[in-house]
Amino acid sequence: MPEPPPDRSTARNVYVFGATSFLNDTASEMAYWVVPAFLLAIGGNAAQLGLIEGVAESIASLAKLWSGYLSDRVHRRKPLVIFGYALANAIKPLLAVATRWWHVFLIRFADRSAKGIRGAPRDVLLAESVERERIGSAFGLLQAMDSAGAIAGPLLALLLLRHFAANEHGYRAVFWTAAIPGLLSVAVVTLLARETRHHAPAAVSPHASAPLPLGGVFYYVVAAVTLFSIGNSSDMFLILRAQEIGIGAVFAPLLGLVFNAVYTAASWPAGKLSDRLPRHTVAAAGYAVFGIVYLLFALVPSRGVVWAMMALYGLYYALTIPVLKALIADSVPPAARGRAFGIFYFLGSVAALLSSVATGALWQRYGAALPFTISAGLAFAASAMLLLAPRPRLAPRS
Repeated sequence: MPEPPPDRSTARNVYVFGATSFLNDTASEMAYWVVPAFLLAIGGNAAQLGLIEGVAESIASLAKLWSGYLSDRVHRRKPLVIFGYALANAIKPLLAVATRWWHVFLIRFADRSAKGIRGAPRDVLLAESVERERIGSAFGLLQAMDSAGAIAGPLLALLLLRHFAANEHGYRAVFWTAAIPGLLSVAVVTLLARETRHHAPAAVSPHASAPLPLGGVFYYVVAAVTLFSIGNSSDMFLILRAQEIGIGAVFAPLLGLVFNAVYTAASWPAGKLSDRLPRHTVAAAGYAVFGIVYLLFALVPSRGVVWAMMALYGLYYALTIPVLKALIADSVPPAARGRAFGIFYFLGSVAALLSSVATGALWQRYGAALPFTISAGLAFAASAMLLLAPRPRLAPRS
């Protein structure tokens, strides 16, 4: 079925979702980079961190799968997006009153589930808001704004920790303050985002035929992403590794600042680049960068290497996150994008569960070098797979 052009009135969704992501990530990243230190302060350990992050991501993956299928079958996707942002920003401030590791587990569980609910419908709305030739650029701008918030968040956290000190009370002050930009993000998406024209009216009919096939290109890309994700444990392990090497907990938000500065600067150019070069080639380069980062974290444990690799890690994110989303949007019929995004997120998250739990267990038994080296090897293998990926056939415009 030919893909109709986007409604011009929805073009502003790119900027609305960008602003929403900026505010939401400011809130999220204020908290994210101090959670490992906070967990240790209330009696947790690396294995519990792996369990928290892995289980939270895996359960969230079910929400991603469900919301992806639902996105193709409902007339209005905006309520799903609003609900996802609202739930996350209502639950995250509760970290400020957590006193046990399982409190952190429950809060992270709810937060990641909320992200899963909003992810696929937001990405479908974004893909339908611009011309096909600008999808890479649109996702690149979204990620640039997202990671700009991830610069503001760690910077604000760093300032707060310098004022309150890097201890349990200072961490709680960070969590309370993060509620402010979180509430603003919910207001922006609620008031300013617009629905797009649904490309698949038949999909919402109770008499609809079987779902559209997703195609071999899509499944090949997802297989490569899943292989990579088996080695892609939570970024919190990078922070633990940095602390193990000798970088104090007070500098954890600054590590996030370095990483996100590169991520922000490179995301939009990377998205634009993928509108001109094969997207799978750009994403393969990103996976290769990840492999280099993890290999050096494993084998060259020095403070200088940690700071340099955290900057390079931002380049990995810029070359993969927006580019892979655009590649998924290209690889399937427009009427099946919600389902495709749901499967894409689901399989990646389930693999991330295995990775985070395995990394925590291996770290406890053998130290950090072994799981980091395994992650690097899987990243290089996935990069090779993407280089060999067939290019998707794009449907003609009507």
